[in-house]
Amino acid sequence: MKPVVGVMQAWSCIVVSVFAIVILSVIGALFQSNHHSMTGSMDDPEHPLAVAATVFSAVVVYAIFLVGCGFQAYLHYRENRRGAIRIS
Repeated sequence: MKPVVGVMQAWSCIVVSVFAIVILSVIGALFQSNHHSMTGSMDDPEHPLAVAATVFSAVVVYAIFLVGCGFQAYLHYRENRRGAIRIS
């Protein structure tokens, strides 16, 4: 199987996905626990558990991106290990 995206795009997607998963997981956990930094003012959402569920669904999407981009990076690694010659 050949990679669909370039090696730089695959690794960039991996880095962005990891950071997004970490940051969104923290934000979702803060909303789920009704932390005062997220739900302490009058302008904050009325249903923090619904917001937490939405944020965690975004975490799942980024996890899927991470798996897909990781597979692309693996394909590049496997292709380079064989000594394949690319004609660009």
